[in-house]
Amino acid sequence: MLKKHQWWQEGVVYQIYPRSFQDGNGDGVGDLAGIRQRLDYLAWLGVDAIWISPIYPSPMADFGYDVSNYTDIHPLFGTLDDFDALLAEAHARGMRLILDFVPNHTSDQHPWFAESRASRDNPKHDWYIWRDPAPDGGPPNNWLSSFGGSGWQYDATRGQYYYHAFLKEQPDLNWRNPAVQDAMLDAMRFWLDRGVDGFRIDVIWHLIKDEDFRHNPDNPEYEAHMGEHRRLLSTYNTDRPEVHDVIARMRELLDHYPDRMMVGEIYLPVERLVTYYGTGAGGVHLPFNFQLIGMAWDPVLIRAAIDQYEAALPPHGWPNWVLGNHDNHRIASRVGAAQTRLAAMLLLTLRGTPTLYYGDELGMADVPISPQQVQDPLEKNMPGLGLGRDPARSPMQWDDSVNAGFSTAEPWLPMAADYRDVNVRAQARDPHSLLHLYRKLIHLRDDWDALAIGRYRGFSAGAQLVGYLREHENERLLVLLNFDTAQQVVDLGDLLCGEILLSTSLKREGEPVAQTLLLDGFEGVIVRASCN
Repeated sequence: MLKKHQWWQEGVVYQIYPRSFQDGNGDGVGDLAGIRQRLDYLAWLGVDAIWISPIYPSPMADFGYDVSNYTDIHPLFGTLDDFDALLAEAHARGMRLILDFVPNHTSDQHPWFAESRASRDNPKHDWYIWRDPAPDGGPPNNWLSSFGGSGWQYDATRGQYYYHAFLKEQPDLNWRNPAVQDAMLDAMRFWLDRGVDGFRIDVIWHLIKDEDFRHNPDNPEYEAHMGEHRRLLSTYNTDRPEVHDVIARMRELLDHYPDRMMVGEIYLPVERLVTYYGTGAGGVHLPFNFQLIGMAWDPVLIRAAIDQYEAALPPHGWPNWVLGNHDNHRIASRVGAAQTRLAAMLLLTLRGTPTLYYGDELGMADVPISPQQVQDPLEKNMPGLGLGRDPARSPMQWDDSVNAGFSTAEPWLPMAADYRDVNVRAQARDPHSLLHLYRKLIHLRDDWDALAIGRYRGFSAGAQLVGYLREHENERLLVLLNFDTAQQVVDLGDLLCGEILLSTSLKREGEPVAQTLLLDGFEGVIVRASCN
């Protein structure tokens, strides 16, 4: 039978924040050798692809998202040979490797920026976004940095301001310049030729800015706790129509290589998000859908969000879902430990490609970071607002030894206090652990096409429940998730009989179901319908 779906549609993606996954050389920071050491774990878990956050040479002002060379590896993480070895070993285990790509901005230490700031007649003078001061000598407009303060930094050498959407050490590239586009496509081609299977494109909706540099309007919903950067709407410095032309060039490049893909980081409302699929095959394969990260953990809102997203998808658009990443509080801290199992079943049974953040399979929670331990420049610039990302980037908890088996040296961020109990070794030994639930869910996706590629159809199951059917050919599975602390009796209606394939408790497998089903508080089940 002709294969109708790609690996990135059927598979599960696992995000690795390399500084925090596994230290292979004893310096307290994770690296490529460390990731290689843990590939067997990832194969056992069953994930199909790993996405690695930036590993390029960088001054580390923003921990790798300030790139000074797009075609090499930072010595902290290893060498190009180490990368090639990791890629080969991942492929040998049947896993794909997705590389984080950061095209919106470089480090201010990148040679391109050194040339650009040198003079106004340098060949690269317009590779970045430069503007003359306003009549009063201040910034050219009111655009803000996502890390606080103005998005403009004055440079005395040129007598102009350059724009930085993030830190001043991260000047934005001028993507309206065809030479910039060509250079960045060459960098992508370097890694594609090396064999990477795809890219996660950082802040892709930022790439093009308003050509008239109009002021951004006030945000009518702004409150101080959101951070200064939310005071204005990003109307003119993000999500400009011309960005889709740039994305089309990236897609054209990827389409010259077999089985490659790109996923775009995009924080936009659903109706804008889905435009990044492009028309036909001209957009990103997966515009990241962050709804489950940003919304209240409420069954009514979640049901509505799923239905809205499904309705908004273009015919060629493949859905995707995310519970956590390196920029947001961990799911266990957002919804509470009692609901992490429910969250796992939701993520891994919705239609589309799920992305799992390292450690969420253990129920790792945010780690308290004292002011003296803060590493994140976002927290340093806007302290005390809860915006810092360090708590969600703590080292992976492998076992109950010193530093949880992550490193023989003091880790770059503190370990969680509970690591002696919450770790891979302990949960691998416990057949009813959260880790085993994740593993069973992932393997069920391999066993059932209905979960991997099947249709989605909502199922009305009560105010405190989220229910839906996943169907493919003769397979029909019902997912029921109880968001209430109390037990719930579900009337199955015309779904008259079946059996439980999996419960979040990992204790009801094979239990027969007919007409009604009792769910415990915060319990989820997958039911195989065997009649009607």
